[in-house]
Amino acid sequence: MEIRFLKAEDAVEWRRLRAEALEGDPEAFSSSLEEHAKLSLDDVKNRLGLRSDSFVAGAFEDGQLVGMAGFHQESGPKVRHKGRIWGVYVTPSKRGYGIGRDLMQALLERAAKIEGLDQIQLSVTETQVPALVLYRSLGFETYGHEPRALKIGDRFIDEDYLVLPIRHGSR
Repeated sequence: MEIRFLKAEDAVEWRRLRAEALEGDPEAFSSSLEEHAKLSLDDVKNRLGLRSDSFVAGAFEDGQLVGMAGFHQESGPKVRHKGRIWGVYVTPSKRGYGIGRDLMQALLERAAKIEGLDQIQLSVTETQVPALVLYRSLGFETYGHEPRALKIGDRFIDEDYLVLPIRHGSR
């Protein structure tokens, strides 16, 4: 298993795995497959360009992307101290092997080096219990809960908001 940060050349693989995630686990993401389908390949390439404040870690097996996790730092002067993890997903056949943990650790190590970043936030739906267990084991703490955060068909799903303080130079 190779864990590395994605580049524009990985756009086709990221797009494929993101569609798999949105279709297979719609309750885990606030984005929809319909929204994803509207993204052009150039949009995806721009998202994956190597930047110091926005990046996606990927897990590759035999050249195929089997897991991913994204990070971006807020841009406004009053919120640049915060970063956000998004789009964490591991294909079902590869779950339970520590890939999610490896992806998260890669993101956290890189994010901890960003000057001025003091905390990392993420959200997780109530249906994603293994993800919540992982995030808490990495030191994230719940700071909020939103009832009925997502609506899929006639079903509402609650979401928890978690935060991890960053100590620069550690992780």
